[in-house]
Amino acid sequence: MPALMHAQSLPEKLTASLNTLPSSVTVSLAVQSLADQTSFYHQADDRSPSASIIKLPVMVEAMEQVKAGTFALTEKHLLTEAEKAGGSGVLQTYAAGSPVTNLELVTLMITHSDNTATNILIHKLGKDAINRRIKALGLPQTQLNRIMMDTAAVRRGIENYVTAREMNTLLTAIYRQTIATPALCTQMLGILKQNTDTLTIPRLIPETGSAGPVAIAHKTGTLTYVRGDAGIVYARRPFVMSVLVRGTTTEKAEQIIGDLALHCFTYFDQP
Repeated sequence: MPALMHAQSLPEKLTASLNTLPSSVTVSLAVQSLADQTSFYHQADDRSPSASIIKLPVMVEAMEQVKAGTFALTEKHLLTEAEKAGGSGVLQTYAAGSPVTNLELVTLMITHSDNTATNILIHKLGKDAINRRIKALGLPQTQLNRIMMDTAAVRRGIENYVTAREMNTLLTAIYRQTIATPALCTQMLGILKQNTDTLTIPRLIPETGSAGPVAIAHKTGTLTYVRGDAGIVYARRPFVMSVLVRGTTTEKAEQIIGDLALHCFTYFDQP
């Protein structure tokens, strides 16, 4: 049996894993090798509430504006009390008047999913500019429609959206350095590798693989009704995967994502 399991293709392994889930659970999954043509898609074009994964295109727009000279990472911003948002993040604990650089805002938005930092950046960069960039990058179903922790907008049914396939497209562009500048893409990947949320894609992946240390550059998202992760796993053969899980508890969704990621890693890390 172990030999048979090893001989299974990645699509067979992932399909078998998905088939064990209750019908009430919805999984959108996109997996693509960055070294060859291997790929797997399951409901990858289904539009899902994004949770904090929408912060990924916000970072991309920030770096595109850095390239254009209209946004400086070294510029300081003085935090106001009114800007503080609840939920995830550390800026809400800072004193009003605290100086933070734009680079710190971008970094905290990704590493700690900081909602205050995100909302400040959306205001600085412009929601319309972010959405124009999303469309220009060929991501028609991805939309930034509200700021973080805007409960009034949520009650009106206003949501942010992504698809698994489109987040793979965006991450691949960063990896291939086809957006912003090569140096800024390298900087974005460095920030994504510092993500402090390790309960999803990194959950079961060993720190060391067959080719050495395994870095994971990813952005997670959590709401009561969706848990997701989109990232690049630097296995022996690097791969990109985006997954969004709905219809179950956060804890169960994290287990599902972790299991799927381990299947992918085991396949792509083979010598």
